[in-house]
Amino acid sequence: MFSRYKKSAGKAVEKAADKVAAPVGAGPSAIPMPAPTPAPAKSMRKPKPARPAEAAPQNKEKRRKERLGEIKLELHRALLDNLNLSAIDQASERELRDEIGSIVTESLSEKGIVLNREERTTLNQELYDEVKGLGPLETLLKDESVSDILVNGPHQIFVERAGKLEMSDVTFKDERHLMRIIDKIVSAVGRRVDESNPYVDARLADGSRFNAMVPPIAVDGSLVSIRKFKKDKLSIDDLVSFGAFTEEMAVYLQAAVATRLNVIVSGGTGSGKTTTLNALSSFIDDSERILTIEDTAELQLQQSHVGRMESRPPNVEGKGAVTPRDCLKNALRMRPDRIIVGETRGEEVIDMLQAMNTGHDGSMTTIHANNARDGISRLENMIAMAGIEMPLKAMRSQISSAVHLIVQASRLQDGSRRMTSITEVTGMEGDVISMQEVFRFQRVGLTPDNKIIGHFTATGVRSHFSERFKMWGYDLPPSIYEPFRPE
Repeated sequence: MFSRYKKSAGKAVEKAADKVAAPVGAGPSAIPMPAPTPAPAKSMRKPKPARPAEAAPQNKEKRRKERLGEIKLELHRALLDNLNLSAIDQASERELRDEIGSIVTESLSEKGIVLNREERTTLNQELYDEVKGLGPLETLLKDESVSDILVNGPHQIFVERAGKLEMSDVTFKDERHLMRIIDKIVSAVGRRVDESNPYVDARLADGSRFNAMVPPIAVDGSLVSIRKFKKDKLSIDDLVSFGAFTEEMAVYLQAAVATRLNVIVSGGTGSGKTTTLNALSSFIDDSERILTIEDTAELQLQQSHVGRMESRPPNVEGKGAVTPRDCLKNALRMRPDRIIVGETRGEEVIDMLQAMNTGHDGSMTTIHANNARDGISRLENMIAMAGIEMPLKAMRSQISSAVHLIVQASRLQDGSRRMTSITEVTGMEGDVISMQEVFRFQRVGLTPDNKIIGHFTATGVRSHFSERFKMWGYDLPPSIYEPFRPE
């Protein structure tokens, strides 16, 4: 059957009680009395929440799981010996599954191993994932509730669900098993990773971001991080319903994007910068030509006239690199109405600012910063790191005329993501860039289960761009700038 896919022929610790000896030749009255122990001062520290006790797995279940793992390893070797790997790429999924099932049945009967239907189905699926997929990672990649997969060596895999990290029960057999999956991923995109090139950044077939670092740089086993690509992008309505920001903030942002203000989305790692940028791009008119530049293509723009570019690292010989700055310089020659840079982190910042200043209004990008003022400092630092000698006042003048709006995205301590601030850049006052905050998220407390209590509020400051909004047909009501007043 399907012969064309087969190859030709504890130690216990003892504790001793301390003894107090009386001085030699002294009477009973000479025995020193122990001093009274002072009562310990009450600690002002908040006690750490106790973790719920986890029941230890029964030995029988543990042994069965280990035995299944050994069987899977043996059968995977049998598959490699029996399958014609060069013909697998042309096989349909149904044919390959049937062939794997046939080899599994034959191998189990030879070894005298009996499995029930559920175990056999699970085993067949895991072996199929080993041959065609990414082994143990396939289950996590298919789980829609998982947003990030973080591998710390072969026996520790963490996942992020709803903004919180938790340890998964999925593991690799050993470091060789993990390295084989890493090699499978990077070879598919023409890269390699080994001792001479111990780290790699790549993109999976579904668009997910993949980064790996291997020994000897990774001390306790290979480190892998996968930022999963969401097939269904979140709209503005979705973010409002999730509580990421309010309807009033959405109305303001629609006016800002539609009237072609230059927007920077600022935030930390995993704070939702790309999600926010995707949502803001939905306000761009469909008639505009948009060019996107990213290290790893993640943006999901819905407009019909979109040109996507992706930078490229150097090859094994150290040649062939295409930097974001190269892409940005070329994009300026392609008649864009707007330029969207996935993340500005280096010397491309000067080209981005010049584009914003020279007729490409409405451009957008993201940067790593903790707040709007830090975001401006980051831009100054990136210009300095690019090796461009420019007086500080001229540099700040360039930034203040290029950047109109800074949207701050944050991941709070309870895992929730909020748009914590919307700040306008209003110009220069002497040598300082002047800014005004229009909306903010006001924290007021914490629930017993560590959930953030707070509300969004306007600051009461009228937008610096109100006249621009009105001229473009977006006459926003004054009520959206009124501060929130809790009842």
